[in-house]
Amino acid sequence: MWLEILLTSVLGFAIYWFISRDKEETLPLEDGWWGPGTRSAAREDDSIRPFKVETSDEEIHDLHQRIDKFRFTPPLEDSCFHYGFNSNYLKKVISYWRNEFDWKKQVEILNRYPHFKTKIEGLDIHFIHVKPPQLPAGHTPKPLLMVHGWPGSFYEFYKIIPLLTDPKNHGLSDEHVFEVICPSIPGYGFSEASSKKGFNSVATARIFYKLMLRLGFQEFYIQGGDWGSLICTNMAQLVPSHVKGLHLNMALVLSNFSTLTLLLGQRFGRFLGLTERDVELLYPVKEKVFYSLMRESGYMHIQCTKPDTVGSALNDSPVGLAAYILEKFSTWTNTEFRYLEDGGLERMKVYVPTGFSAFPFELLHTPEKWVRFKYPKLISYSYMVRGGHFAAFEEPELLAQDIRKFLSVLERQ
Repeated sequence: MWLEILLTSVLGFAIYWFISRDKEETLPLEDGWWGPGTRSAAREDDSIRPFKVETSDEEIHDLHQRIDKFRFTPPLEDSCFHYGFNSNYLKKVISYWRNEFDWKKQVEILNRYPHFKTKIEGLDIHFIHVKPPQLPAGHTPKPLLMVHGWPGSFYEFYKIIPLLTDPKNHGLSDEHVFEVICPSIPGYGFSEASSKKGFNSVATARIFYKLMLRLGFQEFYIQGGDWGSLICTNMAQLVPSHVKGLHLNMALVLSNFSTLTLLLGQRFGRFLGLTERDVELLYPVKEKVFYSLMRESGYMHIQCTKPDTVGSALNDSPVGLAAYILEKFSTWTNTEFRYLEDGGLERMKVYVPTGFSAFPFELLHTPEKWVRFKYPKLISYSYMVRGGHFAAFEEPELLAQDIRKFLSVLERQ
């Protein structure tokens, strides 16, 4: 009997290996049109136009009126951030926003880096493009596309940009100097939203690939978290010959192996490729995976199914929008912040050299073994000492160091 079990197991493993072995597939590049109306027969304007962030007294006055009309509802006693944004603390936030926030100074900060717009597939795409102020003799900058997620924007990268473009003046080695491009995902920030149904991460990846070609980059590096990680992954799947390296701080890995590992890992983790740190971050699985996802994914279901409904409310109420977004910046930065009154404010593999930063307070920890399953050319995996979902915004120094580490490993190969 034991011999039959052994032979069956070996045969099963052989069949599994055969059907799941690495195949260097790519997504079809295709084309699209997401602007209003039908696509014109004329060639699309491919000019790149300077853009400046501006606001007006009328806009600020309208905002102030909407804030003044906010109707306060007291929170449950001792609820902290367990039920969402605590309305007692929200009063402090909107008081600052209404009476102390310096709009002119913030607009100046936003305009610190050069902004541009260009039309791609019918949409006006906004991006910032930051070149190094100086380069070591004989060096050329490495083009790096950085893609944000939700609820974020290009502004997430403002703290990390100088560490990448001007490392020497920030106490870092100038071995790697980057030229950084940070686009706004269509529908975010100053990028035009799609007028058509069906717009997805693959379409976004294709648009950003066309953006890099338009800027003159045939080969480049890419980095992303949240939606940015999926968009960058799709770019690597669409045009792997153009992506020199992929760095992520979040990975969506869905496989039978990861499910099996999750179920058995607490007892047999070492045999399934999990480290002690993986086990610490994943278990007990009921609390750290199941309950965590249930607590933090309510927004996702309504945005996936009825976005126009919640969108009407959020677009009309700046206070509601502030609570909706700032709550994520609280609990997604550190899950323990929900105990505080102020909140502590796919399946196709990727055959591009990949680096991964595992931040301890990410929504779901992804062990190296799982990452390697989808990204077989993983060459750098780092457990970060602190930080959560908004890595570039929370811990720009740590993320910059890990990107530079990834490049050093890549260039030694």
